[in-house]
Amino acid sequence: MQANAQKSYLARRATELKPSGIRKFFDIAATMKDVISLGIGEPDFTTPKPILDAGIRSLEKGETHYTSNSGRIELRQAISESLNKLYNIKYDPATEIIATVGVSEALYLTFTALLDPGDEVIIPTPCFVSYQAEVYLAGGVPVEIPSRVENNFSVDPNDIRKAITPRTKVIFIGYPSNPTGAVAERDTLIEIAKIAEEFDLMVVSDEIYDRLVYGFEHVCFPALGENIKRRTVLLGGFSKSHAMTGWRIGYAAGPAEIIAGLVRIHQYTIMSAPTTAQDAAIEALQSGEAYVTEMVVEYDRRRKLIVSGLNRLGLTTFEPRGAFYAFPNIKASGMDDETFAEKLLHEEHVAVVPGGAFGLGGQGFVRCSYATAYEKIEEALRRMEKFMERHG
Repeated sequence: MQANAQKSYLARRATELKPSGIRKFFDIAATMKDVISLGIGEPDFTTPKPILDAGIRSLEKGETHYTSNSGRIELRQAISESLNKLYNIKYDPATEIIATVGVSEALYLTFTALLDPGDEVIIPTPCFVSYQAEVYLAGGVPVEIPSRVENNFSVDPNDIRKAITPRTKVIFIGYPSNPTGAVAERDTLIEIAKIAEEFDLMVVSDEIYDRLVYGFEHVCFPALGENIKRRTVLLGGFSKSHAMTGWRIGYAAGPAEIIAGLVRIHQYTIMSAPTTAQDAAIEALQSGEAYVTEMVVEYDRRRKLIVSGLNRLGLTTFEPRGAFYAFPNIKASGMDDETFAEKLLHEEHVAVVPGGAFGLGGQGFVRCSYATAYEKIEEALRRMEKFMERHG
């Protein structure tokens, strides 16, 4: 008798979860030499020295123990003061802010706290690859709606309205956008706020790139008014603005009742965000502003280089207004985005991410990160020019 097939003990949610469309190409690139990566969304800057020193001092003082589940009160006070200074919005540091292990954990906690099985979350695409996955892991149903280059990759509020069903519980937005670099305009966000109030929906707003904007205003969604603040969870952090990706420190801010739900889940899964990272984040908010400004100036210089370069190659590129990504249309190559990325990597050793990895709205585009050295972007463009001469 033939032996039975090996039983799988993995839960369905683990087996059905799609691998990251970003990671695939960087696993390949890691096996190759002389690859220029325009893919990873990580600053190439080292964390500024005063922030590093604060982390070192924390360790030297023996600050190697748990903090409060919600995070150091000094950090939550600093976050509250920063949001008030930047956006004239007030959160009670004692009850309305939680420090998390990056925005990734804040996202996980938020959806886990808000969603019951079958609850729907409206998500504009293209968007960061984690959003749909985190909704799915929380038992929810991600409902994708497209944003379009003709609309500067800003979601059309009418598309949100059309996607609402009796199961809809959350509208998710993420501006400045990864992968497009879009920045939502105030009028658009006001319309989304009106829809949320009309249908009694929560809004989750990922604003991790809020400090990285270029000649445009970033509008903090819950700062639109007290009514919308009461139904919004704001996600933010230090990874992008202060070059602190490896420190794994972020936060969520929102109504006390909601944040209390996040804390309950957080205390059983993580306990508290890393103590050293919390101390470094306090320093980032106290003395990091000049470094943020310097990095934004350099990102802007790179932004102008890559956008003009891609357009010159016939890869029509929307002008990114925030974050550090360009999102060129690769129609001129005659390829789909997956094929384009694979061929470019193997033929010219330039790594980009297929737009389809970011949802249906990204198909036909690729994401190019300009969070890498100016000279490397110049060389990547030279290699892409040779590639387009063969394939354009």
